[in-house]
Order: sequence, then C-alpha cells, then structure tokens
Amino acid sequence: MSCTLITGASSGIGKEFAREFARRGNDLVLVARSIEALRELAGELRGGGREIHVRAEDLSEPEGPGRIYEFCRENGIRIDLLVNCAGFGFAGRYDAMPPAVLQEMVQVNAASLAMMVRLFLPGMISRNAGGVINVSSLSGFQGVALIGLYSATKSFIITLTESLREELAGTKVKATVVCPGYVRTAFHERAGQEPGQSLLPISDARLVVRSAIRGLQKNRLLVFPTALDALLVFLQRILPRRFVLKTAALMAPLGNRDEVLRR
Repeated sequence: MSCTLITGASSGIGKEFAREFARRGNDLVLVARSIEALRELAGELRGGGREIHVRAEDLSEPEGPGRIYEFCRENGIRIDLLVNCAGFGFAGRYDAMPPAVLQEMVQVNAASLAMMVRLFLPGMISRNAGGVINVSSLSGFQGVALIGLYSATKSFIITLTESLREELAGTKVKATVVCPGYVRTAFHERAGQEPGQSLLPISDARLVVRSAIRGLQKNRLLVFPTALDALLVFLQRILPRRFVLKTAALMAPLGNRDEVLRR
C-alpha cells in the first residue's frame, strides 16, 4: 500500500496538508501526539476509498521516528511521500530558555526530522520514486533575536534539504523545502508570538500547502509561498548582514520582549 506520511498532522500546516492530499485521493498516515485529534481528522477525511492510518507519536522522544517506521513496516504501508511538518517555537531570551525546552526543540524540529528522512528515504531510492517535503521558514535564512533556536533549527532544515537534493541527483526522488513567513495557525500563539504585530502579511496555511505541492511536482528545491517571501530572501544577498539581523528582529511578532513566553 502506497501512502503519504505527514507529521504534525493534527493542526496548522500539517492538518491542511492532510486535507489537501485526501482531496487528491492519497492514502495517508497521519502522525501527531494527540490520538483524539488524529481520530477526529481521520473521520473527516475518510471516504472515497482512501485509507487513513493514524499513529500517535511524540517526536520529542529520540525513539519516535523508529516507532513510526516500524508501524508502517508491520502494517505493510509503503511511504512514497514524506511530509515533515512537526515542530514548535519558543519566544524569549536564549539565556532564559529552560534547558528542557531547548532539548525538546532540537529533537522535534531537527533530529527527529532528520531521522524520519533517513528511515524512509532508502525505500524511495530503491524504487526510484517518491519525495520529501520539509517545512522550514523564512526565519531559517538568518538568526532572529528572541527566537534564535527556532530559526537555527529552520536553517538546519534548509541546508539538510539542499544536501539531499544534490545526493538525489540522477534519481527520480525529489526533495523540496517550503519556507513561509507568518502563517495563520495556532502555532505562533503557542510559541508566545503575536503575528498581528508583525510588519509582514500573514499567509493562509492552504496557500503554503498548495505552493509546496506544486513546488515538489515541478522539482523545485526552495519554495516561497508568496512573492514577498521570495523578495525578502533575495534582498538578503545584497543588504548588509547587520541590517538583515536588525530588521528580522523588528519584524518578529513578539508580544512581550522582556519575558520568556511558553508554548
């Protein structure tokens, strides 16, 4: 059975990926921490002969990716498209970030994503078909004060995908990374951010999802959902780095810059 696997599927961009791929007729494996939220989403998406599998898993645990892989193997599920959406942010001074939050963010946003790709990519290569969509952010193109670790993990995602792209040259397996700005989801509220205070426009999650899928189909490496997203990254090439960092900090939609804001 060939399926699309989506992490972070219970909310935000991941949930919209699930809805869009279900609309296109894909069989799905939906992964998130909340089994209740996954079952509710699966009930919404079932129909039309689609197979919807759910797997409650916490990707803050290093063993999480391996358990997901074994779940698919034991159930005879072949993953032809991996969509890595799981992640979270934390707003506040780096020197005040709780160490447990630091470790969890690195594990979820970077280490678990990397392991998911490592586990599922060999099967795609052996079949010479498939793809990976990684969800990054505009914040991955420079450090952003008060969300520094988050922006660092998003930079990791971009550079890892770039490397994968080169390694996959000559195969029919694709790797794409989508880099949106601020997106209308509950993510920023949990991270202690207030997108309404940002100088940047807020995109709809459906736009991000459709742009990412179109980018994968066209075999693009970097996908920017809006023209403004692409322009901001382009301008970084010609503007002084200090100016870029100052501007990024001013644009970050943080409610209270003097407090560590918990997700």
